[in-house]
Amino acid sequence: MSVDLVVRNCTVVTPAGRSPDSGVAVEDGEIVAVGRSDRLPDAEQVVDGEGNALVPGIVDGHIHNREPGLEYKEDWESATRAAAAGGVTTVVGMPNTDPVIDRPEHLELKFERGEASAHVDFQSYAVVTSENLDTIPDIDAVGPLGFKIFLGSTVGDVPPPNDGEIIEAMETIRETGKRLGFHEENGEIIDHYTERFKAEGRNDPIDHSHSRPVIAEQEAVERMITFAEETGAKVHMFHVSSGSAAEAVARGKERGVDVTAETTPHYLWFTEEVMREKGNPARIQPPIRDAEERERLWEVGIDEGAIDTIATDHAPHTPEEKKVDDPFGNTWDAVSGFVGLETEIPVMLSFVDQGRLSLEEWVRRHSARPAQIWGMYPQKGSLQVGTDADFTIVDPEHAWTLEDSDELHSKNCVTPFIGESFTGKAVTTVVRGEVVYEDGEVVGDSGYGTRVAVDDV
Repeated sequence: MSVDLVVRNCTVVTPAGRSPDSGVAVEDGEIVAVGRSDRLPDAEQVVDGEGNALVPGIVDGHIHNREPGLEYKEDWESATRAAAAGGVTTVVGMPNTDPVIDRPEHLELKFERGEASAHVDFQSYAVVTSENLDTIPDIDAVGPLGFKIFLGSTVGDVPPPNDGEIIEAMETIRETGKRLGFHEENGEIIDHYTERFKAEGRNDPIDHSHSRPVIAEQEAVERMITFAEETGAKVHMFHVSSGSAAEAVARGKERGVDVTAETTPHYLWFTEEVMREKGNPARIQPPIRDAEERERLWEVGIDEGAIDTIATDHAPHTPEEKKVDDPFGNTWDAVSGFVGLETEIPVMLSFVDQGRLSLEEWVRRHSARPAQIWGMYPQKGSLQVGTDADFTIVDPEHAWTLEDSDELHSKNCVTPFIGESFTGKAVTTVVRGEVVYEDGEVVGDSGYGTRVAVDDV
């Protein structure tokens, strides 16, 4: 028997444990065997894992690929090129594009663009506003991964529904079987402090952070969980930045609410001191928090389990928009967000190296769990026989420093991770049996990636 692809000489890692000197066999884009290297069949293509770790393909459930309409920042091709280089096999695009993904035809357009140019597999959320409550079933028929509401001000200025409309949207989305996620910040609190700080001449990058206090995030999380408890809707909290918000999620879980949550590598890595050290390039929403909140995020979110998934909130902007040439200038003239697809695995593997979490726990949160939450499992996020042959080979001992943005693959590569040192890196990325990244090069063709089918779970 001969198959299309065999990867040998790896430590295969899943949430259930590790298997040394093992590998994977692939035929027609699906996994046909997982086991000891010497028991795998012959193959047309053989990859030597060189003793590295082979994990289920990484799933990033939160990126801004900017297409359609904002391609000067990023597009499906460049975002998924960065994903391939970063070891990410599936990405999910956010809906604050131009046009906003708030109509069936807008979602169809986003999918069509992805099919034409993506290097890895993809999906998208659709947005809910006051203007499209009646069209939620029609949008769902096109097949989004889920739905999203932006609470408070955010990039793209997508206005949120009022609370009554949110409850109505939850009831409608509950019937679709999909999950509703939130950018969870209280807009009234943020607007108050933003206006006050501007009037007082408080224009430093740290002032942007303080204009969006933890209470704005915590209150929004608690309010959406209360609405979900009332309606029976499944809800998700994107980019949880603070321990206080993680504690609110934990309380919701304890009450039996179907609430899930993600955090990002930058909230676990940095404290708000990065705003004083690197300025506007580190500006993001919600902001990076102080050391106490970060430690509580680790304790409650990671150690105690309130946080289900890891994602990036990958959000490219031009150097001019990020005020790279004037990093400590007027923060209100800068925009929030930065790239993350090529640093998420190095950050998380560095935490593994430091003993903050195990390889198995990292894989659970960065692959299996997001696929489960969003209805893609086991086709994505597993190494089960008969599922998509998506996997990532990582070198967990490779020590390196990100010296310059030129090393990255997005259209615009501003990130506060420039100058940071890591232990761990993706070395090979395989999507449905095709090697799309190896030896430091993206080798897959644009347009190979395809839209992921979704189960309503």
